Amino acid sequence: MSEAPAGDPFVPGGRFTIAGRPGGPLAGLSFVAKDLFDVAGHPTGAGNPDWVQPIPDRHAWAVQALLNAGATLVGKTVTDEVSLGILGESAWFGTPLNPAAPGHVPGGSSSGSASAVAQGLCDIALGTDTGGSVRVPASFCGLHGIRPTHGRLDLSGMLPQAPGSDTAGWFARDAASFARASAVLLDEAIAPAIPARLIIATDAFGFADPGTADALQRMVERLKALIPDWREDILAPQGLSVWGRAQRSLQPAEAWATFRPWVERDNPRMAFGVARGLVAGSMITEAERGWAALMRREARARLRHLLPPGTVLAMPTTPFPAPPAGLPLPEQTPLRDAILCLCAHGGLAGHPQVSIPGALAEGRPVGLSLVAARGADALLVGTALALENA
Repeated sequence: MSEAPAGDPFVPGGRFTIAGRPGGPLAGLSFVAKDLFDVAGHPTGAGNPDWVQPIPDRHAWAVQALLNAGATLVGKTVTDEVSLGILGESAWFGTPLNPAAPGHVPGGSSSGSASAVAQGLCDIALGTDTGGSVRVPASFCGLHGIRPTHGRLDLSGMLPQAPGSDTAGWFARDAASFARASAVLLDEAIAPAIPARLIIATDAFGFADPGTADALQRMVERLKALIPDWREDILAPQGLSVWGRAQRSLQPAEAWATFRPWVERDNPRMAFGVARGLVAGSMITEAERGWAALMRREARARLRHLLPPGTVLAMPTTPFPAPPAGLPLPEQTPLRDAILCLCAHGGLAGHPQVSIPGALAEGRPVGLSLVAARGADALLVGTALALENA
């Protein structure tokens, strides 16, 4: 197995060009696809050397949509192994460079996609988000990133992990390119927008490291100036850690169901942390899954109540900036658990979320997230545009 150079966001053999349709709304822009998306004539590697499937003969829906709109595909990018990771380090293909924080992780599992955009190797990148895999790299790399409303996009040709939480997402460096890509993939016009109401999630800001919460305050103040009708409220009355536990029960159990046939048939090579996660998923009891499903109902009810049409909620995307690369596993575990506490609502409730760059904590990027009602994806992208122009 040949390896990519250290820091390279592309999988080995993953640099190629497929021209977009001339004259489309994304003409002149380039994009990459996380190696979970099918590209006709190229293997879908899923971040594992033993993931061997037939070469696809058609593009994934999201890839085809961007090509149809005129964007040019310039390659496939590294993913955490079978998308089971949140820090962005690959045992097989190395850790893609985070140019905004060298020596620190880019965030995963859409690590290569975020790295490619952050390095200026493309304008747009496709990723996936189950438990935070677009939102976290967007925060760590200083990018715009979106987790769309769950169920809104056609996921054909995208490798699943936990279908109850899976969605495609995308990155861009600037709000204008982000809005152009969003208009195509959401199939909805995007314009600068000012929501009617703003909620500041005090529990989420309290959960973040003090340096991160402080760094985001300037962005919060700009939002308040843009949206005068604002208030503070609690995102998760049961506790962010309780929502995190529920997602840690539902998502790994689904992931085990997805990958069990492959594991039992092929006995593939895996990094220890990935294998450990799958084993843990296989051991989640029916009682634990039942409790988590009830908590999911409560989370959905809370967000329906909190986010009527026209309202957006602001929160830190991640509780801290990108950690150092290469930490021992015992030091990674509490970091992953803390990140999930601020990301669990995405998988539990399926509301759209956009991470917006613009702050530094300890000299590294941290993102401010906006969450809105299901289906209000365009409002969030439009708010990002308005905020950049404010």
